[in-house]
Amino acid sequence: MAKNKTTETHASVAGFLTKIKDKQKRSDSSAIVDLISRQTGLEPKMWGSAIVGFGSYHYKYASGHEGDAPIAGFSPRKDAIVLYVNPVFPKRGELLKKLGKHKAGKSCIYIKKLEDVDEAVMERIIVASIEQAKKDYPG
Repeated sequence: MAKNKTTETHASVAGFLTKIKDKQKRSDSSAIVDLISRQTGLEPKMWGSAIVGFGSYHYKYASGHEGDAPIAGFSPRKDAIVLYVNPVFPKRGELLKKLGKHKAGKSCIYIKKLEDVDEAVMERIIVASIEQAKKDYPG
């Protein structure tokens, strides 16, 4: 069985954030850490080399593949900040319509700048996503 590439590390989140070259992305990333920590009470941790994750859950697929993943997280990528959320949660479509300028995939929301989105809606998305993940993966 292949080992998961993205696992929780002991790397410093603050150290990671200070290395973000783009000033706007660095500032937005710090604000997102504060927002998620404030809304969830969860401590940010590094997952792999470039994902800031909050909390964790254990998953196991029918194939037998299993592992741990952050219950919510984000990564400041070159083209966008990627928010990692549960793919299914109540009012997902409605909240995404109200979010502002973004692109969305199954479990990812891509934003260029924090000022492009409604932070209150982003908070609601993150909280709803985490609540759904806790229901889907109890314990």
